[in-house]
Amino acid sequence: MPLDPAPVRPPPDPLPPVRAGGPPAPPIRFWPVDDLPALDPDPFLDELLHDEPVARIRLPHGAGWAWLVTRYEDVRFVTSDPRFSRAEVAGRDVTTMRPVPVASQTAGVQYVDPPRHTRLRRVVARAFTGAGMRRLRPLAERRAAELLDGMARTGAPADLMEHLHGPFPIAVLRDFLGVAEQEWQQWAATGEALLSAGAGSQERAAEAAAATRARIAELLRSRRDDPGEDLAGVLAQAAAAGEITDDEAISLAIAVQVSGGHAVRNNSGSMMYALLTHPGQLDRLRREPGLLPRAVEELLRYVPHRNGVGIPRIATEDVRVRGRLIRAGDVVYNAYVAANRDPAAFPDPGALDFDRQGTPHVAFGHGPHHCMAAVMARMEAEVMIGSVLARFPGIRLAVPPEEVEFQRQGLIRGPRTLPVTW
Repeated sequence: MPLDPAPVRPPPDPLPPVRAGGPPAPPIRFWPVDDLPALDPDPFLDELLHDEPVARIRLPHGAGWAWLVTRYEDVRFVTSDPRFSRAEVAGRDVTTMRPVPVASQTAGVQYVDPPRHTRLRRVVARAFTGAGMRRLRPLAERRAAELLDGMARTGAPADLMEHLHGPFPIAVLRDFLGVAEQEWQQWAATGEALLSAGAGSQERAAEAAAATRARIAELLRSRRDDPGEDLAGVLAQAAAAGEITDDEAISLAIAVQVSGGHAVRNNSGSMMYALLTHPGQLDRLRREPGLLPRAVEELLRYVPHRNGVGIPRIATEDVRVRGRLIRAGDVVYNAYVAANRDPAAFPDPGALDFDRQGTPHVAFGHGPHHCMAAVMARMEAEVMIGSVLARFPGIRLAVPPEEVEFQRQGLIRGPRTLPVTW
């Protein structure tokens, strides 16, 4: 698929006005969100994190400008304070990374506030119970073993993305959602297109969004009379009972697909790349398998899991953040990947340190919109990494690290291929 041309940088903004009784507003910086090599942190975010933690930005699409918050404590504050609303974003033309929203702005769980948001999450939580994850983990372990057996039969060198990180999250998500195996490939392809469409391709992004919604709607209709314990059954039953609308059910399924498929594939691939390029930590994890859960938490913090930023919030009243006055109606973005590199929260943040303790990362967000699929993503990462190290204890990159090709123009960062030998 040809790459779309990079967005054209707009002319610089005029000098911002001086507000009466206060300092001048900071300049508006255009952020093109360029592709970055491998796991390199975004230099723009690093600059703001250290020099201007509450800044004003403009992104490639949409109108106007937005505040961008990068420090750990500020991100946690904005994402948990009810004066910053997701619901107020719906219907507004805000500066954004994508020409078309990934999720519905009218029905999506991402664009609602409590108490409606609490009601929607309560429905989805029925599928993310401890019992549900205990049911899913043995299935995941069997899927991983089957895939790695296939890689062993292929022989070295082999592409770990092709053999494990690509098909494994899809297989687990298929089991979790309750999608028939023979229908999955086409169903998953529409979701992949939704997240991978280039930033400049509005038509392709709109087509992918429509196709994804249509396929999920069809799945949920088919489960009205056969609910079961999987997510499609839970959502279909809740919609039939009037707890949620059909549009809300579709949007909730899309949210899980995004976090449980495309995101897990790329994030887990990045985590394995991080291990393969840190042989000391990889060797320690081989020797100390009990360290795996703690290692996964540090890898989640360390890996820059996305490009740019996600869904913004709107201030519903004047609020000060680190001395900056954010006015009612202003748009505010949070940079979780920057917060995970804040040295005030994580000493020596550029180091991959499995002994790091204390401050929890915000790779899954924070506050009411904390990722619903976090418990499943953690389980999948543990299964994938643990299975690889047990099956191929001598695994290593088959090419120099700089030759590993990474995704381009996607929302979620990760390797396109990961050639390994053993």
